[in-house]
Amino acid sequence: MGQTIEILKTTAIDHMLVIETDRNLASQNGESYAGIDAAGRGTTFPAKLATRLFEADAGIDHVFVMSNTVSVRRPRGWDDVHVEVTRRVVGEFYRFYL
Repeated sequence: MGQTIEILKTTAIDHMLVIETDRNLASQNGESYAGIDAAGRGTTFPAKLATRLFEADAGIDHVFVMSNTVSVRRPRGWDDVHVEVTRRVVGEFYRFYL
């Protein structure tokens, strides 16, 4: 149940990863989370997505969700494995059963 979110574009530059999707995940104002504790207190879709991202990769220290874009900071940088894990978390966010 639920639909997979299509990832339109992924760009990694130094410690930032920007993921553009095929649907809105947040408002134009966006939501920012600087850790799992802050995200875990939220009840919005961006807060829940940020929580899942923090849980999937302990190296992530900041998530910003605005419109159809998710920006994720990982101070140690991005390798192919961590990019793919992050893409999978975003892509499967609306899936209840895989």
